[in-house]
Amino acid sequence: MTPSDQPFRFRFRVRYGECDAQSVVFNARYADYVDIAMNEYIRTLFGDYQNLLDQDLDIQVVSLTTNYRSPARFDDVLEARIRAGRLGHTSFTLHLEFVGFGDGQLVAEADITYVLIQPSEMAKTPIPAQIREQLEVGAPGVLISHAGG
Repeated sequence: MTPSDQPFRFRFRVRYGECDAQSVVFNARYADYVDIAMNEYIRTLFGDYQNLLDQDLDIQVVSLTTNYRSPARFDDVLEARIRAGRLGHTSFTLHLEFVGFGDGQLVAEADITYVLIQPSEMAKTPIPAQIREQLEVGAPGVLISHAGG
């Protein structure tokens, strides 16, 4: 598999406080995981988030669905893999897979849909051509790791 065939990947370690009484990652934490992974993805695509804001553009979540496949536990290293989904006129969807680093076990999947807004108007706005192109291309083969060495 070449780097261009690989999705954007973000690695992180499950912390103790993210686990519930059953000793697995609490389901609501996956929304946090999606948000953290998406921030790294957006930073990779567009540079500092301020770059979007300087263009009077921002993104707002309008939908997040998560499907759980297998448990993750304290100190596991997970890898979020992000691929582009549907690109609409004012909104876009990204697909995330959370897999165990090392064994590749699918832990969860999520689809998140954002609407592009113009903060000065607090109204949705069409996705500009340059941003659409960046979303279509994505960040294949890029790996960001917060999991340590």
